[in-house]
Amino acid sequence: MIVIADRGEVAKGSAEIFFRKVKFWKEDGQEEAPPVFNVDGVNYFHVKVVGLLFVATTRVNVSPSLVLELLQRIARVIKDYLGVLSEDSLRKNFVLVYELLDEVIDFGYVQTTSTEVLKSYVFNEPIVVDAARLQPLGPAAIFMQGTKRMPGTAVTKSVVANEPGGRKREEIFVDIIEKISVTFSS
Repeated sequence: MIVIADRGEVAKGSAEIFFRKVKFWKEDGQEEAPPVFNVDGVNYFHVKVVGLLFVATTRVNVSPSLVLELLQRIARVIKDYLGVLSEDSLRKNFVLVYELLDEVIDFGYVQTTSTEVLKSYVFNEPIVVDAARLQPLGPAAIFMQGTKRMPGTAVTKSVVANEPGGRKREEIFVDIIEKISVTFSS
């Protein structure tokens, strides 16, 4: 489950609230929670892609179709980078997925969802997961905690990387945040 809540308007426990609400959804005789619902003033949007839940939360009034389409595109971008979208590939490539989300969404505002544009900003290489060895996800498997944890390679990876042709690439990418306060008067 990937929870996207970036503006700081939603409490940190929103993932737990979402999990409990979706797991035990029994209102109106439905077996699954609808893609959009509201609990205590927080709007929850989610899509299920190959057994994985992609979730966005907000307190403001936004277009549900916009958020659901964004979640679908995020899933597609992650699949484009990882090759296969699965729980195991997400775990092994956590740092890469985090970097992708950081480039796609900045402080809750969408920047780009184009894989081609993101290639110029994201340089981490994915850890390849063999698709033939993946276990199928059952309906309850998405809520189970995994026992294996693998650290991301970006933490231990050198900033100095070799490019094809023997050249060395020495680059560091930093997000710079600027805040400007302006007072206008006549």
